[in-house]
Amino acid sequence: MGMSDLIAHFIMQEIQAADGTAELQRSELASRFNCVPSQINYVIATRFSPERGYIVESRRGGGGFIRITRVKMDSAALIMHTVNSIGDEIDYNSAAALTENLMHSGAISEKECRVALAAIGPNALRPVAPEQRDAVRASILKQVLLHIK
Repeated sequence: MGMSDLIAHFIMQEIQAADGTAELQRSELASRFNCVPSQINYVIATRFSPERGYIVESRRGGGGFIRITRVKMDSAALIMHTVNSIGDEIDYNSAAALTENLMHSGAISEKECRVALAAIGPNALRPVAPEQRDAVRASILKQVLLHIK
């Protein structure tokens, strides 16, 4: 397990132990994992993004903190929030993160997640001109999510 995985796992445990919201200090985490604070920033930006169902607030300085909150919504509201956040275009990695977040939060099943990812994946969109794929992907993903439940 890499350093980023260890940090992410620790943060996830803290969030679960604190019932969905954890306040952490960047410098304390960096000391704990013997790394630079920028690695903590990287892990938070890549593993705890809004696409993955988190709200991150931070305040820098002596009393600074990072507050990470796991967003809790019922399935229908989470799906609608996701549909509304997609926009006119979406790349595959962002679409996959949104879809997998829905699965991990229980809004959609693993099978529904796999079907959605297959429908918007590179193989499915191969006949579409490269410059149009992100727009087509966004449209397909919205329709799939709207018709899942």
